[in-house]
Amino acid sequence: MSTIKLDITKDHCPMTFVKTKLQLEQLEDGDILEILLTAGEPLENVPKTCKDQGYQVLETAHVEGNIHKVVIKK
Repeated sequence: MSTIKLDITKDHCPMTFVKTKLQLEQLEDGDILEILLTAGEPLENVPKTCKDQGYQVLETAHVEGNIHKVVIKK
């Protein structure tokens, strides 16, 4: 099991989920993806869409300012 980090704080919807999905497709089952993203649409949409597609959202946490971390297990 490995943990991969993805910073999409400079991206906007729908690119935030596109980049997340592309990264998840490269992972093995059981791997962890830690995503840094901004509040608003990315924080609302990325975890929800991942969950809807069968991924497990392990954590959503505020990091600092407008930045949040979402941890997803494939």
